[in-house]
Amino acid sequence: LPPLIAPTKCSVLPLSTCPDFIPFVKQLSSELRKLGIPNKVDDSSGAIGRRYARTDEIGIPFGITVDFDTVKLQTVTVRERNTCSQIRVPVSETPGVINNLCSEELSWNDAKQLYPEFL
Repeated sequence: LPPLIAPTKCSVLPLSTCPDFIPFVKQLSSELRKLGIPNKVDDSSGAIGRRYARTDEIGIPFGITVDFDTVKLQTVTVRERNTCSQIRVPVSETPGVINNLCSEELSWNDAKQLYPEFL
């Protein structure tokens, strides 16, 4: 599904059950909801690859991963479903970036030019 018509626009995935991730997950999910962006938090204990695969299967176009760099550097990984490529985005900019990607005001290729790719 194209992001514009996908019922759930993004997932918010903590890398693990580390308690330091919880405030970031809650903040991002809340800020996304305030922008009218339906999102799904998947804090299950499965490997991150399996959780990406689950969200891909149900058509969620973007995934936000909260990890140890989030705590240290205040950035998250944003993953695009169709290419599986990832970028690092400051936490404070992430809801706006997702909003612009979902409304197609920003293409994934343009986002990759603005933010460092995560390999």
